[in-house]
Amino acid sequence: MAQSAFPISPKTGISAALLVLALIAIALGAVLSRAEAGAGLGAGDWAAIRFTVLQALASSVISVFLAIPVARALARRRFVGRAALVTLLGAPFILPVIVAVLGLLTVFGRSGWANALLDFFGLPSVSIYGFHGVVLAHVFFNLPLATRLLLQGWQNIPAERFRLVAQLRLTPRAMFSAVEMPMLKQIVPGALALVFVICLTSFAVALTLGGGPKATTIELAIYQAFRFDFDLGRAALLSVLQLILAGSMAVLALRLVPAIAVDGGLDRVMPRWDARAGLQRVADAVVIALAALFLLVPLTAVVLRGVMGLPSMPSSVYQAAWVSIGVAGMSILLLLVLALPMAGWVAGRKKGGVEAVGLLGLSASPLMIGTGWFIVINPYADPFDFALPVTVLVNAMMALPFALRILVPPLRDTVQQYGRLSAMLGVTGWRLWRVLLIPRLRAQIGFAAGLTGALSMGDLGVIALFADPDRVTLPLQMVRLMGAYRMDAAAGAALVLLALSLGIFWICDKGGRWGAEA
Repeated sequence: MAQSAFPISPKTGISAALLVLALIAIALGAVLSRAEAGAGLGAGDWAAIRFTVLQALASSVISVFLAIPVARALARRRFVGRAALVTLLGAPFILPVIVAVLGLLTVFGRSGWANALLDFFGLPSVSIYGFHGVVLAHVFFNLPLATRLLLQGWQNIPAERFRLVAQLRLTPRAMFSAVEMPMLKQIVPGALALVFVICLTSFAVALTLGGGPKATTIELAIYQAFRFDFDLGRAALLSVLQLILAGSMAVLALRLVPAIAVDGGLDRVMPRWDARAGLQRVADAVVIALAALFLLVPLTAVVLRGVMGLPSMPSSVYQAAWVSIGVAGMSILLLLVLALPMAGWVAGRKKGGVEAVGLLGLSASPLMIGTGWFIVINPYADPFDFALPVTVLVNAMMALPFALRILVPPLRDTVQQYGRLSAMLGVTGWRLWRVLLIPRLRAQIGFAAGLTGALSMGDLGVIALFADPDRVTLPLQMVRLMGAYRMDAAAGAALVLLALSLGIFWICDKGGRWGAEA
């Protein structure tokens, strides 16, 4: 029914999808060719595989189960600043990883605020490096994401059910079992799988807080094999194992994870008749306060330390900032060129199509793609000359699954509403996009562009493989400053990176919404 009224030609979308598939397949083929000639994996590599799985498992379980009381408290409380707090829950997703790591180091590092407080009370200090540091950073990033998923589920429960519970005078435990537990059974498995995949492919966190034989992930092992040992066969084998792990978990995540709404009623007023007792109010207030402090304190540390470090920044920081801005802009353009026709194609198919296409980006590790293209380019040219183009390409492909999940649902609704009329009037092709689709999708296009720009600004993946001293992005320049123990300069660079990432996201998102309102 929908297909007969669908006025968008699928040719361009299929071509874009085939292009993405070809780029990944070429990289994978190059990796497999080297993997076959490799000498196998050592004990350190298998230890990296075990560490990767264990830290991803621990990070996902802790993130999701800590998110349950936070989401429940936010769902049943209304207070001044609640909307701002819910918005803050989305900040870590677009926050550059290296910036957040620097904030966590300022709070929990050897000379951080937490250790200073412990020393004041005569207690032993704690170290953020190693397994627990990697898990802490992943919880910082993924607790807000899990909270948003669970909060959406809680607010989708009809308010009448809570009214009925109050009328029946059910105990809090009975109410939880009858009303809230069924929702959690639907959302928690998907949230666990999604966070597991994100933690499985994390690189920057392991690079800064991991390392060493006991705290090396697969991504970091690929980087070390490529950058320090130049063992392409070993890097290829690790890349294939990473692809298998990430791909299998991505399939599970996309089957289980609920649909994510861009404007999903997270602040919709929904009266609640439960949890009016004083003790429950205090418990909810404590949970919300602790979650807010966990997010705000590292961000505040970045800002305070960054302001003091601005005068210490070398000129190379500003050069790297311009490189990052250029990479982000080109990534946004490439993302839109790929995502818009692919969204048009996917919107005309069954709803499972978006998962199938989005799987292309979630299954392939950025370091795997970078390793593959290094192998492809190396016989014909200097791969380091292609550092920035490959970074742009990988950034766009990594943002593609998120862009499709943003664009496809409203595009499908628009076509279902206006598709037959457009076909009858002969409005097709570029004219259809210009007259109907782009004006009605400006808010979503702006959001997807802003998300891509922010993620690209903070990316520390492929560029770490390809970079040379003259062409580095701002995140990589920060890592080099931290490696040289120039922490004040790194803090200033972190503040610049934070401002640029949030600024690009705000400009694109606000611009899209402004255009939609015009």
